[in-house]
Amino acid sequence: MKPSLLIAGAGFLGSKIARLAEQNLLVRTVTKSGDNGSEACDLSDDNEVARLASLFPAPDYIIHCASSGRGGPDAYRGVFVGGSRSLLKHFPQSKLLLTSSTSVYHQTDGSEVDESSPTEPIRETSQLLLEAEQIVLQSGGTVARLAGLYGPNRSVVLRKFLDQSALIEESGQRILNQIHVSDAASACLHLATKNHPGIYNVSDNTPITQLECYQGLAKHFDRPIPPTGEKNTSRKRAWTHKKVLNSKLRATGWAPSFPCFFDALSSLS
Repeated sequence: MKPSLLIAGAGFLGSKIARLAEQNLLVRTVTKSGDNGSEACDLSDDNEVARLASLFPAPDYIIHCASSGRGGPDAYRGVFVGGSRSLLKHFPQSKLLLTSSTSVYHQTDGSEVDESSPTEPIRETSQLLLEAEQIVLQSGGTVARLAGLYGPNRSVVLRKFLDQSALIEESGQRILNQIHVSDAASACLHLATKNHPGIYNVSDNTPITQLECYQGLAKHFDRPIPPTGEKNTSRKRAWTHKKVLNSKLRATGWAPSFPCFFDALSSLS
């Protein structure tokens, strides 16, 4: 019988993980609304997670990749902190992987960061991610800190470039850390099923500056480079400037199909 996987949150990333996993695993998906064949469950409600656990045998693996629904601290506290705690409580035999974010790294000096680097984010949402991480790590689980996700018809920098709303912040030296959704899915599945507990940065091999990114897009599409402007300090993931290293993840045997953002350009539209 195939090993089983429960994907808690079948959105942009979770649905990609499901498609990738279904050949080798028995896959079940959970969404808040229960649409598209998923079980309905609000992860922030412990009673609903308890009900979910009564519906089928405990899975071998759980990947918690639900989103906050663009909510603020209360949503993060419910979905990530409460959700992680409830999944561990009601599925105690399952191996849990939590998708977190590289936004927990607060560095603004352009330095390199790995899994041992300090995490002292200013934003409460990132602080709550760290709290959820600790809950999972203390249970022997895995935390995947994701860089900025992009994929077909879903790339913020590409959309802004094409609709001409892009601005190069000051000198354009802020570093962009990104990961293609298919590579993020393969990394999460690899970590979850190959017994790799601990924290792993999930990013591509080639962080690039904002200027390099827009110069590359301008060359690819034969369009002008965007104008310069002031830096955007109101970004959802907070304004940071650091180079996220994925060496620990690659040392487990994983490698991205798209080592650099430019490698994926032809597949994005």
